[in-house]
Amino acid sequence: MLSFSKYQGLGNDFLIVEGRQGQLPHAISDPDPAWVQRICDRRFGVGGDGLILALPPQADGDLRMRILNADGSEAEMCGNGIRCLARYLADTDGDAPGSSWDIETLAGIIRPELMADGQLRVDMGPPFLTSEGIPTSLMPEDGVPQGVLLLEGEQLKVAAVGMGNPHVVVPVDDLASIPFDAWGAALEVHPAFPAKTNVHFLQVHSRERLEIRVWERGAGPTLACGTGACATLVAAVLLGLADDCAEVVLPGGPLMIEWRDRNGSVLMTGPAEAVFDGVLTPDLVPADSTTASISAAPASPPAATAAAEFDCSKDCADQCQRPDHCLRDEAQQKVQAFLSNTSLDSMLNLASESLEQRTKARFERGTP
Repeated sequence: MLSFSKYQGLGNDFLIVEGRQGQLPHAISDPDPAWVQRICDRRFGVGGDGLILALPPQADGDLRMRILNADGSEAEMCGNGIRCLARYLADTDGDAPGSSWDIETLAGIIRPELMADGQLRVDMGPPFLTSEGIPTSLMPEDGVPQGVLLLEGEQLKVAAVGMGNPHVVVPVDDLASIPFDAWGAALEVHPAFPAKTNVHFLQVHSRERLEIRVWERGAGPTLACGTGACATLVAAVLLGLADDCAEVVLPGGPLMIEWRDRNGSVLMTGPAEAVFDGVLTPDLVPADSTTASISAAPASPPAATAAAEFDCSKDCADQCQRPDHCLRDEAQQKVQAFLSNTSLDSMLNLASESLEQRTKARFERGTP
């Protein structure tokens, strides 16, 4: 059985799968893009802008986050996604305001903190402002890569910023009057951005209030993008359009973004909320994932032991190093015994009871 939790941040919604104890099989922890597309499909799957996997750390973090876009591609980072993951961690583990987590991402360690009002404040790290770091073929001018791109006969002045993932910011006079879908789709795959890019059209209402529409790389139009809001403020500051602390209004709602130290981190503050918990039906679970227990059983990682430090997937890559005491075989035997002796109805009941207990505990704690 594969349990999941659905969370959203300003309407940017994600399926979160628990795997911090290393319980996910390879088919889930390193999923096929076609499977991600299927479960993120809003008509034939659960529906979501992406899939978030909470995994054991590989370095010095508390955990590792993998985020897959709705098209199956992997993103380096996602601001709304990491707020949703932090909210999930707080809800699941019962963490109080003031709690923070060092989360490993492809963009480095990102540190969200749970605030007293239930919002999440995230240290997003410093922006990337070199052409190579974003990456883009646009050249730096006044501290930010920028230039003019020709698109469908229009000359668009743009600026590029990296937040661990690439962004292009396009100032416009009126968001309502632009051909959003056409420009967004074209800019995402423009040759100036070799890794493709997220696209943000910016209307400046004042130096302290910016409004953007978002075209996300790999997802298309979305209601919000946290890294995009951060990139937008950085670009607006360097273009002389905004102060170093401003409200960035997205279709799903506002985020507060700060960049007070030109050599320091961008700070993002905004909400994230639980939507529902669920269990995927067997036909939605990858066929080769039934040899391991994949029901969500959130808990703090167990104390390190000699056995836990032995990683079959790495240490036994060529051949089994412990044929008389194979951890993988033991785990598979236990799972097979459980599957053989437990009816599908009983499995569904167990999963439902677990999810019901988690949801009840969340509300008993008065979680916002």
